[in-house]
Amino acid sequence: MASPMFVRFAKFRNLLRINNNVLGVSSNPTQCLESIFRLSSTHQYISTTDEMELTNLSKAMQGYLKRIRANEELMKKEIQAYEKGKRHLANMMGEDPEHFTQEDIDRSIEYLFPSGLYDRKARPLMKHPKDLFIFQRTGQFFTDGKPCHPFFYTLYPFYYETLHKISEKLQNLDDTEDKFIDSTGTLPNENKLDSYGSVWISKNQLEELLQETLTDYHYEYFVKTMERLLNHPLSQNERKFIMKYRNILSVNIDKQNILPVLYNEDGKPYVKIFPCQRKSAIATVTVWGEGTGKITINGKDISYFHDMQSRQQIIFPLIFTNMVEKVDIEATVENGGPTGQSGAIRWGISWCLRSFVTPEVVENMKIAGLLTRDWRRRERKKFGQEGARRKFTWKKR
Repeated sequence: MASPMFVRFAKFRNLLRINNNVLGVSSNPTQCLESIFRLSSTHQYISTTDEMELTNLSKAMQGYLKRIRANEELMKKEIQAYEKGKRHLANMMGEDPEHFTQEDIDRSIEYLFPSGLYDRKARPLMKHPKDLFIFQRTGQFFTDGKPCHPFFYTLYPFYYETLHKISEKLQNLDDTEDKFIDSTGTLPNENKLDSYGSVWISKNQLEELLQETLTDYHYEYFVKTMERLLNHPLSQNERKFIMKYRNILSVNIDKQNILPVLYNEDGKPYVKIFPCQRKSAIATVTVWGEGTGKITINGKDISYFHDMQSRQQIIFPLIFTNMVEKVDIEATVENGGPTGQSGAIRWGISWCLRSFVTPEVVENMKIAGLLTRDWRRRERKKFGQEGARRKFTWKKR
């Protein structure tokens, strides 16, 4: 009697596909749910890879299985297209497709598709789908079909788990502050984290970290919640957790070579910079402090530029730093056209204004791209073509 029962028990475990090393937990959700459905349902079993509806499961679970299947099908399709494209590219370059690495792909695309675009994100690329698409995590389930993750039914389990951790950190800091007040009767010394020189990670970086596709509302709510933790008087105690979600700026504002403020005979402060280059234009820019907002370009006012776009390029650094009516601008520029001349003057004004504003404003100027020199040039003409991109008209007859 004992032997047949043991055989039936072994068959039951095989049907559930329970791992003998980890009792009661199955790492494959689809496989586990299929086993539960097969054992509990009186209908004929159909694989979940086909389009079917598990009537004995909740709508949240059904939606989860659909998302998992859609993500797997998308990744499979994109990987096949990537492998096919890599083989074609290797054949075009005369290389062995089996030993064609990602570095070879990048080098080949740069050779076959020359581009003068300044931003690297705008240039053509070919990456593995795992580097371009967000890989959706696969949840774990108990043998009875219940999810192991406590936030599984929120549809964004790892996002809400992070928010829960933030609330726990805030509560711990509040408890620490209350205990200090109860024991000493005074407020603790402020131990706030200095976030200078760092910014919050972007929405794409947060999605890669959580491996979940988020909306703009989710990201804004996350930043507001983290700001509450950062502004806590004892936020230094959670420095490691906070800095996990912040990016350190590559350039330290304090170490930058900010131009010193000089004074003329009348004691008026000024900063002068030369050369300011953009395309073939070369400019000399002087920013005078304690001014009234006067702008002089080659002896004329801002009407030196006839188009509105060039005028906006000149005024934008002053508006961004709130220095419109606080400084005077003197600039001399030669060579180039309106776009090159206005770009050169704009860069010179931005670099001079660093000496009149606070380090926080300088940091914001760097993030806005005002301190980055634009090295773009006119793209050269290609051999066998009518221009840089234009081709000769092909006529069959």
